Amino acid sequence: MTTRTADDLLAEHGVDPQRGFLPPKDPVRRLPPEFTAWEELTDVLPKLLAAGLVREEIDALGPAPSLSLLTRQDQRERAMLLLSYLGHAYVFADAHAPTARLPAQLAQPWCAAADLAGRPPVLSYASHALVNWRRFDPQGPVALGNIARLQNFLGGLDEEWFVLVHVAIEACAGPGLLAAGRAQDTAEEGDPERTAEQLVLVGDVLERMLSVLRRMPEGCDPYIYYHRVRPFLFGWTGNPALPEGVVYEGVAAHEGRPQKFRGETGAQSSVIPAFDAVLGLDFSNDPLGAHLFGLREYMPPRHRAFLNALAQRTPLRPFVAGNASVSVLVDAYNRCVTLSGAFRRQHHAYAASYIRAQQPASAANPVETGTGGTPFMTYLHQHAENTDQYLLSHQPHHSR
Repeated sequence: MTTRTADDLLAEHGVDPQRGFLPPKDPVRRLPPEFTAWEELTDVLPKLLAAGLVREEIDALGPAPSLSLLTRQDQRERAMLLLSYLGHAYVFADAHAPTARLPAQLAQPWCAAADLAGRPPVLSYASHALVNWRRFDPQGPVALGNIARLQNFLGGLDEEWFVLVHVAIEACAGPGLLAAGRAQDTAEEGDPERTAEQLVLVGDVLERMLSVLRRMPEGCDPYIYYHRVRPFLFGWTGNPALPEGVVYEGVAAHEGRPQKFRGETGAQSSVIPAFDAVLGLDFSNDPLGAHLFGLREYMPPRHRAFLNALAQRTPLRPFVAGNASVSVLVDAYNRCVTLSGAFRRQHHAYAASYIRAQQPASAANPVETGTGGTPFMTYLHQHAENTDQYLLSHQPHHSR
């Protein structure tokens, strides 16, 4: 039996009980003056991309300022965000001819920022979504209608909305992560009724998350997403246009060798893996499960550590199965499993319409391969179907 409660685990790993894996304070919107060149470039990134001038402007950058000037973690995360956008804009500036080299004045600080962030030097979900938003009303919720992105590639409604839906889902998750952990607490205490109460809260959160996900078509059109948003999200693993990877020039540790990193994907979010760990949904034996576990290196280190801490606790499924005569407990658990499956099925449906149904325009934007570098359609379908096997049956209560 663990001595650490759910509240302890969240606090220890920087998971906010209201915002979940989003930062507890709104992301910083500007770096110190020494980093003005990066800020000014990203300010006009959509226009530079439209004019075909991105590579020329980045090639003209002077020596990078020292990242030691960034004394706060939120500043370091913003540096990682800016450099990730500049890096992917440089590689994919020409959609038909991605470049397999990054100039030293970008590659060196990007790798340094990645070391500080604790993840690879490539655009990841943390930079793309978790720290890439602001609120219109600082007193209002982190929710659709009150949030905007800090940085885009080409910009426009579809790119904004695509990521803001993810941010809003993350914001929904916080109370559910706390309730899920507390359900483990009460299960360890042997209390099925209180465990059921917490699982009801988890189910409510999963329902809100699914409701937000279903709003994706309101502002993000499949054609626009595929042709204008998705091309910049790929990495250099499983990308047929970059079969050898990308060279980070001037980075001594790489010794001139091309590097391969996976692209940005919502599968780098820690939310669903956290709920899976608590509910006892184990996908480690299917191909997508193994791939998803590998994506954890692209998560912020504290989030990875939180998932590991959850995995060390006893999952709820054996406790629920052992108390199958308590109908409210089984019902609450099954509702969570069903909603988890519904969330995955909705994701699979979007993958079919937003990617698989589109006409590929170049080898750099394949319909058969996800931005994370996997044959996603088969995996997503199998993952959604496999969720159903975790539903539990009621058992009648027998009195002696």
